[in-house]
Amino acid sequence: MSMGISDRRAPDPLLRGTLELLLLQALSRGPRHGYAIARAIETQTDDALRVEEGSLYPALHRSERRGYVTARWTVSDQGRRTRLYGLTSSGRSRLAHQRHEWSVFARAVARMVGPL
Repeated sequence: MSMGISDRRAPDPLLRGTLELLLLQALSRGPRHGYAIARAIETQTDDALRVEEGSLYPALHRSERRGYVTARWTVSDQGRRTRLYGLTSSGRSRLAHQRHEWSVFARAVARMVGPL
């Protein structure tokens, strides 16, 4: 089953919080440009989650404003300018906090609905 995160519908607070968690997790393995972040999420979720540009970049910009992510312009191997995003120490703390909250939430839901 595929669950898309797109700009066609406004994400609810849970989905928005999940998107930030996914972005921070993708960046925890090192700096990446936007496309690589989206691909990492798709790959690591076996294509169950797809993040569209209309959701990805606003979420990255929110995380940057909050101090969780830094961004800098670089030149790619193909000679194109690209924006590279990285995780700040505040972003690492936020990731740890969100991972804890997610595990508590997921365990609670699993207790309610049972094993899948």
